[in-house]
Amino acid sequence: MMMNMEVNGTNIQIKLYDNSSAEAVKQLLKKGPFTISMKDYAHMEKFGSFGMQFPTNDEHITTEAGDVILSEGNLLVIYYAPNTWNFTRLGKVQNLSEAELKKVLGKGNITVTLTLTEEE
Repeated sequence: MMMNMEVNGTNIQIKLYDNSSAEAVKQLLKKGPFTISMKDYAHMEKFGSFGMQFPTNDEHITTEAGDVILSEGNLLVIYYAPNTWNFTRLGKVQNLSEAELKKVLGKGNITVTLTLTEEE
């Protein structure tokens, strides 16, 4: 299953992982599009709150550009630079390089709309 993240008219395609956290996000998105306001943090990520708790599957990882993470059970995080911590992997960006991802996410705050799509 794929999740689409629309940012400023650009669609970011995210392949979802197979875990209970990603499954919970899928169940939310089956109800329809979900919009989240995201802030920039430390020039390495954008993050925003789902406003609800999801199950976590934390592991000690070092993120790469394009990793989509669930942090603290309620934060959606998309990385465009590395960070090491205990995180739950939700998915991975499929259609953009690191440079393209940085350009699409831009500087400052963004608003994203999440939807589900079938894998092609």
